[in-house]
Amino acid sequence: MVRTGLSALLVLGTWAASGALQASAADAPSAAAPQASAGILTAMQRDLGLTPRQAEARLTAEKAATALQGKARGAAGASLGGSWFDADSGRLAVAVTDASKAGAVRAAGADVHVVDHTERELDAAKLRLDTLSAPSGISSWHVDPQANTVVVNVVASERGDNDVRTFLAQARRTGVVTVKETSEAPRTFAAGTVGGDPYYTGNVRCSIGFSVHGGFVTAGHCGQAGGAVRGWDGSAIGSFQGSSFPDNDYAWVSVGSGWWTVPVVLGWGTVSDQLVRGSNEAPIGASICRSGSTTHWHCGNVLAKNETVNYSQGAVRQMTKTSVCAEPGDSGGSFISGDQAQGVTSGGWGNCSSGGETWHQPINEILNRYGLTLHTA
Repeated sequence: MVRTGLSALLVLGTWAASGALQASAADAPSAAAPQASAGILTAMQRDLGLTPRQAEARLTAEKAATALQGKARGAAGASLGGSWFDADSGRLAVAVTDASKAGAVRAAGADVHVVDHTERELDAAKLRLDTLSAPSGISSWHVDPQANTVVVNVVASERGDNDVRTFLAQARRTGVVTVKETSEAPRTFAAGTVGGDPYYTGNVRCSIGFSVHGGFVTAGHCGQAGGAVRGWDGSAIGSFQGSSFPDNDYAWVSVGSGWWTVPVVLGWGTVSDQLVRGSNEAPIGASICRSGSTTHWHCGNVLAKNETVNYSQGAVRQMTKTSVCAEPGDSGGSFISGDQAQGVTSGGWGNCSSGGETWHQPINEILNRYGLTLHTA
């Protein structure tokens, strides 16, 4: 039976009552307004230290940079060293190893940096690290196109550990590695059963990511294929149809029993709800926001892509790192940039009182893996 009180249904990406859906549609920006709700702008001001005008200008610049990525990167050809959004200039930056390609990249509309290593070389070095067995003192590793290196993050208190030193020695043999320290080891953000507007599987509470046709996507560590899923009121939603963790951290859940989905990320009464209009991938350096059942809305920047994260349960690959905070129960929740879905919350370190970093599994990888279609407005 359809319930009229389902406005708290899907932590992210799923709405419930037609009246609430109409209200969300009314909040959608007009053609002349920024493609983001007032709540997104408010959260960016709070978490990124921006004025209202700066937040609007940044979203506009990021949208242009995202649209430009394919053309500008293509202009670099085989000399491509990577790309990112430069928040200071408000423009897309592209690295090249061949200075003769600079003119073509600039003509495409991007700024140019000449570097020593191609993106292909850096990716190959990172892949070699993926074949190693990393000790718990190694937090993660990723390609940093701005620094033109592979960054290996080490838990500061474990820097002197013999296994850590051995891993770093092996990593440095690639010749393109930089070591940085982090204060804590990464962990997933699942939580035991508590009140609020979650979904539950067993005694675990997680957050829903984005609506897809037939269900929603979320984090793989939240449940295994076949596991039953309950809503905020304890009633059945559906079940996990596919799940992968570690190596990956994604899953999808079927929706039925009177529950349904629409393309909305909930604002929890803290910010306006946001309609989801697509899944164009934001560049490194772009702003990004996250919503989850524990800490609700928080924003930050995209710090790295294709990072391998070394959880205690095993390594997870192809993750995107952000400066957004999160806490237990936020796992699986939405990462969104403007009105574009980015990924589902996996884990991180820190909290939303002292700060931290959080990784998400990219949404397009999940859609492609399971043959799903994102539900968009």
